[in-house]
Amino acid sequence: MKKTLPLALLGAVMASSLPALAQDPVRIGFITTLSTPAGYLGEDARDAFRLAIEQEGGKLGGVPVELVVEDDGLQPARGKQIVDRMSLDGISLYTGVMFSNVLAAVVNSATRNDGFYISANAAPSNLAGEQCKANYFSASYQNDVPHEMAGVAANELGYRRMVILAPNYQAGRDALAGFKRTFKGEVTEIYTKLNQLDFSVELARVRSLAPDAVFQFHPGGAGINFAKQYGSAGLNRSIPMLVPVFSMDERMLAATGSVAEGVNVVSGWNPQSDNPANQAFIKAFNDKYHRAPTMYAAQGYDTARLIGSALKATNGNLKDAGAFRAALREARFDSVRGDFRFASNQHAVIDWHLLRVQADASGKLAEVPVKTIAKSQVDSYAARCAL
Repeated sequence: MKKTLPLALLGAVMASSLPALAQDPVRIGFITTLSTPAGYLGEDARDAFRLAIEQEGGKLGGVPVELVVEDDGLQPARGKQIVDRMSLDGISLYTGVMFSNVLAAVVNSATRNDGFYISANAAPSNLAGEQCKANYFSASYQNDVPHEMAGVAANELGYRRMVILAPNYQAGRDALAGFKRTFKGEVTEIYTKLNQLDFSVELARVRSLAPDAVFQFHPGGAGINFAKQYGSAGLNRSIPMLVPVFSMDERMLAATGSVAEGVNVVSGWNPQSDNPANQAFIKAFNDKYHRAPTMYAAQGYDTARLIGSALKATNGNLKDAGAFRAALREARFDSVRGDFRFASNQHAVIDWHLLRVQADASGKLAEVPVKTIAKSQVDSYAARCAL
């Protein structure tokens, strides 16, 4: 008599004889600025993020991922429309926004229903303090910190009277507030328009005020124009400039050339650090894209690796928001910026450096390290966050 296997056992035997089903990729919404004069910021962050995925053969932390990229055009309303559409399409993990005004429009939609937003750049003060969110992380910095560090650098450089300039939006206001928090001298504040390209009126006022130095925060194309016009006006020969790296990154240096020589730059990333993860990243980015990475690229790469560490710890299960959040907090990855951890408000704690634009060993203008300004700097708002 022919015996038959019980149905449950038969099903197990058949399942064991079939190839394992491939894991569905985790979809990551990458909303960023790719157009406008500031478009290269998003391009660098996107390219570095893609590089991290390619290095793992389409995975992060061993988990298959799909990067869904869209351009916000530096328009908050467009950014919100994109994240709302992505959410309806089942995406619950987001990153990529470059500008704080866009992030303000995106973050609530991105983090509702146990969604996550991990910032690769913008990190406004309100989200670091009382309005901090359990599912919002900043892998970059907090907006005020680079400018607080610039204030420290200005004191050490001996400046006493300064003109400080920034666009009149959240990050610009955070920039000047951060600088004033640590600078011990006298300041004159000038606010410009977001994406302003002609600074002749402001530069005429700088000349008339004749300060010891200028501090300015203008990322992307606006910063390139500011530096060029500063040089054309001859101010670079009489009034030194101190900037956060967003106002003189590697691509801006290539675009401005000799007028940038002597500019003091404050950065959370030292491109010349011998940190093995950093050197491997720079080589891989250069080999892939045939250009030097910027701070935006370094942060984008770190953000990808951070997400990869959390995906690895949870096997890509975003439905267990508590486990994914805990894995992000652990930050078990090798940062290109060196020591990395999160403060209690889930904002990056990193070292800060003073660099100076001058000729390197090959005679080419580069951002050469001068000193480390602060180690493991925690932002000023962390104590206000109830997480």
